[in-house]
Amino acid sequence: MQPSVVNDNRLNVPILSVDNLTVIRSGNIVLKDINLKVCKGEFIGLVGPNGSGKSTLLLSILGVLRAQKGSVEIYGQPPFSRSTIGRIGWVSQAASNLPRDVRITVRELVRLGTLNGKNMFSWSDKGRVKRVNEAIKMVGLEDVENVDVSRLSGGQRQRAVIARALATEAEFILLDEPLVGMDREARNSLLKLLDQLCHDSDKTILMVSHDLTAIRQTAHRMIFLEEMIRYDGPTENFPDLESLAGLRGIRPVHGEDQSHKHTHLVEGE
Repeated sequence: MQPSVVNDNRLNVPILSVDNLTVIRSGNIVLKDINLKVCKGEFIGLVGPNGSGKSTLLLSILGVLRAQKGSVEIYGQPPFSRSTIGRIGWVSQAASNLPRDVRITVRELVRLGTLNGKNMFSWSDKGRVKRVNEAIKMVGLEDVENVDVSRLSGGQRQRAVIARALATEAEFILLDEPLVGMDREARNSLLKLLDQLCHDSDKTILMVSHDLTAIRQTAHRMIFLEEMIRYDGPTENFPDLESLAGLRGIRPVHGEDQSHKHTHLVEGE
């Protein structure tokens, strides 16, 4: 799968602006002087070793973590502003790991996405049903919409969680390690879905992943983060593994998966 090229006017529309952001957690600098702009229609892969600040950056963008310096604006407003409610979708690492004893169908899970401060009292039941139907169709889960989420495969659960985000009418979707635990077929299927959401539905994707091999196949733009942004540019110009390994002790790790090599980034020993 090769990254699709987006060359229309959508990329001129700003979604996110991060300016000189510094975040300190437990007395340690996790992010330092981060400057980042994301435009409409982009599919961005955010990579880096464990502890490099990837999840911290996402939580800062969402307004969950407070910055010691700098600012974050989404659609020209601070996070949690009234105008951003319902426009941002968040898929965390644990989002699809529902306990086995929780009985909730795909349709019920997706319907939860229609309940937020933006539309709690404005949408009719008919409108909610329409949004749920559209979201389930977009992720290709029509055949299992009445099946308990706990009975789905890992890839199907991730799709269900993404559908929940889509049901909010989210335009900007942030995903934290959605490929973890998936086999090659499920990974490729999910990446294809995310690419289609960018091109066919005008969604903007910012996705954290350790799996360089997979994300480089689809993302339009790559960001390498380790406390600071060390690369931000087109996927085709992303540094090779030897160059990455020279950045502050990073070492590449090759894992075998059904006879296909996948490269991950971890901290040097």
